[in-house]
Amino acid sequence: MLTRKQHELLLFIHERLKETGIPPSFDEMKEALDLASKSGIHRLITALEERGFIRRLPNRARALEVLRLPDSIAPGLNAARKFSPSVIQGSLGRAPEPARVRAPSNDDDATASVSIPVMGRIAAGVPIEAIQHKTHSISVPPEMLSGGEHYALEVRGDSMIDAGIFDGDTVIIKDGQTANPGDIVVALVDDEEATLKRFRRKGASIALEAANPAYETRIFGPDRVKVQGRLVGLIRRY
Repeated sequence: MLTRKQHELLLFIHERLKETGIPPSFDEMKEALDLASKSGIHRLITALEERGFIRRLPNRARALEVLRLPDSIAPGLNAARKFSPSVIQGSLGRAPEPARVRAPSNDDDATASVSIPVMGRIAAGVPIEAIQHKTHSISVPPEMLSGGEHYALEVRGDSMIDAGIFDGDTVIIKDGQTANPGDIVVALVDDEEATLKRFRRKGASIALEAANPAYETRIFGPDRVKVQGRLVGLIRRY
């Protein structure tokens, strides 16, 4: 699945090609999506191209071709969205959308494992562009989960090493949109970037704090950060 901005840009390019036969310019795309710079458009186009939705034609300026549209465009952009955390794309092949996963009740077999979806990679470093995509599933002990929906992410980066989270670890995330100061969360920045950081508040602003002195704490306005879940467990393979 695509981020909201990727979805909007793809539809804008598609509609402009239908109307005029000519792709929009970067300035037109920037204005249509209300972005501050062309660099944001470049990132979005690169992401759409990498995911096989568009193609840049060689040796031609402003030459874009729409290869396919997401299924969600057909019924309309305002269709109800199912649970699907916004995270970094994983390295494994595509799979169907995950079912909702809940921790077992006390009546369930305590020794049984619980399958949860791995939703791709999360940057424990400088945030990078986010998408929504399930890669595969893993089984975890039920005692690692509490009530509610959970998903897993593969960690890439070293910004949380002082919190015991290393590159290559798999973190277990409880889905939710709220966090307490000090929680380690999946944070979505500007609807485009996802990162794993410690959640803090600085007055009216939100701070995303690394657990590695090599990385600076990043401060954002409250409307720029959306909590996608908080860390509840970790799996490491040796």
